[in-house]
Amino acid sequence: LSRTSTLSTPLLIADASNGDDLLPAGTEDYIHIRIQQRNGRKTLTTVQGIADDYDKKKLVKAFKKKFTCNGTVIEHPEYGEVIQLQGDQCKDLCQFLIEIGLAKDDQLKVHRFKCL
Repeated sequence: LSRTSTLSTPLLIADASNGDDLLPAGTEDYIHIRIQQRNGRKTLTTVQGIADDYDKKKLVKAFKKKFTCNGTVIEHPEYGEVIQLQGDQCKDLCQFLIEIGLAKDDQLKVHRFKCL
């Protein structure tokens, strides 16, 4: 038993020393907020790029309560877990993410649909 603990100790120390170079969660990547036109005046807001450290289902629950809209977490083949909200929640979502400290203003990238 003591032999396994001595073998794992150097690995833990090595991992801890490598962690000093890492940035805090959510600071290395952008959070992409996309507005998609559905049919007529209906729109969808999708949020991609939130770090895996955060529980996206709990975030959706908070978004739904704060913005009085419906939402879900979908699995995208390329982007992984993506949050999808009904309506154009872009402005409120940006403010909320900054308020709770999940992102800074320069980390948010907003992609709007183009009107013809």
